Amino acid sequence: MSTEIKNLKDLQNTEYGLKKLFADAADFLPLLGTDYVELYVGNAKQSALYYKTAFGFQSEAFMGLETGVKDRVSYVLKQDKIRLVLTTPLTKDGVINEHINKHGDGVKVIALWVEDATKAFEETTKRGAKPFMEPTREEDENGYVIRSGIYTYGETVHIFVERSNYTGVFLPGYKTWKSHYNPETVGLKFIDHMVGNVDWNEMNTWCQFYAHVMGFAQIISFDDNDISTDYTALMSKVMSNGNGRIKFPINEPAEGKKKSQIEEYIDFYNGPGVQHIAVATNDIVATVSAMRDRGVEFLYVPDSYYVDLLDRVGEIDEDIELLKQHGILIDRDDEGYLLQLFTKPVVDRPTMFFEIIQRKGAKSFGKGNFKALFESIEREQALRGNL
Repeated sequence: MSTEIKNLKDLQNTEYGLKKLFADAADFLPLLGTDYVELYVGNAKQSALYYKTAFGFQSEAFMGLETGVKDRVSYVLKQDKIRLVLTTPLTKDGVINEHINKHGDGVKVIALWVEDATKAFEETTKRGAKPFMEPTREEDENGYVIRSGIYTYGETVHIFVERSNYTGVFLPGYKTWKSHYNPETVGLKFIDHMVGNVDWNEMNTWCQFYAHVMGFAQIISFDDNDISTDYTALMSKVMSNGNGRIKFPINEPAEGKKKSQIEEYIDFYNGPGVQHIAVATNDIVATVSAMRDRGVEFLYVPDSYYVDLLDRVGEIDEDIELLKQHGILIDRDDEGYLLQLFTKPVVDRPTMFFEIIQRKGAKSFGKGNFKALFESIEREQALRGNL
């Protein structure tokens, strides 16, 4: 790992800037941040209500019949720097229907903000990326946006978004979505990382893809000795762009006595895809408390986890009893500590979920919590009959 990494203790919840932190990242695109995440869902209107109510998102933009689009409808939600796009087909056939039939509700697009979408497309495709969308100029009275796209693992795609010449609400073709119902936010700030699950022996292939095709660097690696319980195991490597704003852990199954969470995901998603979206907060207790009150269900953490917690992680600012009350996990690395908690799946299939994370200097991903976390997931798998 590069010695150029800045002291993240000086930053509010690890707010990454544009300065290069990881020297090993070629960073030839370069990426400025996550622009939006688009989910293909069975009912966008109801999904939008769920994310507004339970996660505190606000209405931003809309596209559908009222804007002249006949084959799909999209609702755009925003909370601080996080933007979700929920898309549902309006016709009986087509690629969106196929995606939902095969995968259920899930992430189709991880859109990345760039200065030059044409250059990003050329740089990645000449290195072997499969094209999804040729550079396309989209414009309206508010200016223009250029987008292009490539495939990554499974049917997931990256769309490069160049929006420096656009002043509209989201993208050309969208209109402002005015809604009487805009509940209070829960304090979510930005996407910290997004985790992809891939099949047996595919992790290194996709890590090499991000290194060679997109100029990322591997910053952390976990093997089955790090991520295992008495029954299941997995392996993971974390890929990051140079400025640390885009981080993609890639998971694959490892041999165990029973079926791992990655295998369960692959079985029900019918292939590789985005397992979870980690979103940052500056006050995890307040955020989790608000989300729980609004109906979000989190994984259960037994009281025994907290018995010798301070011996394991050292002094922390938070009240242990309050963390215990909410089931929040804590881990420490050389730079500081982090607090994290995971929702149960937010869709009907046991596939996609969210992680709520607050970093207080730590750059790691909660290695000390892996055993407790995966035992909790195993309890849920057993209830579903999938362990």
